[in-house]
Amino acid sequence: MKPENFSDLYARAAKRKGGEQALTLLMGENIAQEHLSQLSDDRILAAFTKQIFKSGFVWRVVENKWPDFESTFFNFDIEKVLMMPEEMLERKASDPKIIRNFNKVKTIKDNAQMIFDVQIEEKQSFAQFIADWPSTNIIGLWLWLKKHGQRLGGNTGPYALRLLGKDTFILSSDVEAYLRAQKIIDGGLHSKRSLEAIQNYFNQLHADTGYSYAQLSRLIAFANGDNYVQLDEV
Repeated sequence: MKPENFSDLYARAAKRKGGEQALTLLMGENIAQEHLSQLSDDRILAAFTKQIFKSGFVWRVVENKWPDFESTFFNFDIEKVLMMPEEMLERKASDPKIIRNFNKVKTIKDNAQMIFDVQIEEKQSFAQFIADWPSTNIIGLWLWLKKHGQRLGGNTGPYALRLLGKDTFILSSDVEAYLRAQKIIDGGLHSKRSLEAIQNYFNQLHADTGYSYAQLSRLIAFANGDNYVQLDEV
């Protein structure tokens, strides 16, 4: 089965979202990778941590408590986080100002170590490391984060990358449903075979249309999912 034409996909999304102008606004602008490379690495650690705590939890609560997360963990300064002894980490994890989940709190130091290791081994910032990774192999970056980081597998890593400004598609439930309906995948969503098929599909759409990977995954969700789907969920 050949996937449907992009023009049909786009037309359906536009119809569901109130016209091409409305759809264009919802799809957002193309992402500039230069902005990502200029971020300090504390912002990378902050984004990873925020997404880890949002996973399986009420996002609004995380956002409301976020200023306290920043102050509690030294604004995610990499070296200061790495200098925290275990007992300090445990004490901070019990602070009611943040979300008290020690298993998730432990990832802050673990992921700080991952970032520090890249700084030393690659002789560049982690932000630059992410910015340089080609979106034509974004699944490779997902798998790297899953292997070298803590709790960055599944959609957590991709959502964090999107938050940082990395051009990535997101495998939301609506996008997954579309990929299965179009017979692009038929096995496990995160199997190597499925991820490669998905990457190839998005690469072709990107080459044919010039839209970013983020715009394309939003478009697919808008064409097939809930008409009231939130932008930050696609």
